[in-house]
Amino acid sequence: MTGKQKTADGKRQAAAAPALDGASPADSAVPAEAVVVTLPADCRIAAQVALKTVLIDALVAGKVMLDGRVVEHADTAGLQLLMLFQRELKSRGGTSSWRGASDALNDAAGLLGLSQTLELPAAALA
Repeated sequence: MTGKQKTADGKRQAAAAPALDGASPADSAVPAEAVVVTLPADCRIAAQVALKTVLIDALVAGKVMLDGRVVEHADTAGLQLLMLFQRELKSRGGTSSWRGASDALNDAAGLLGLSQTLELPAAALA
């Protein structure tokens, strides 16, 4: 299962995506056998059906890397879905990690007090 990446629109992509500006190669490293789930730019309630489907499919992998670097909008429903996904994954003995999180994702999680619960990577200091 190495080298697989799913996006919220259901397309498969190569997991070895190039690092974004400001991201080190270590930030882009995918653990062996991990499935990468790229969160959509719009991580609000309207996009939840597609994202939920991708997350449910990723549960069987056991190791999941979430990529939140392109999230531009996030709401309570989107963060709840991520929280429930992580809880279910852990209950099955799986693990999740983050490739990165956008400022929008960090800000929304911070406002709701979910940064630690979601285990988001620390926001880069300006």
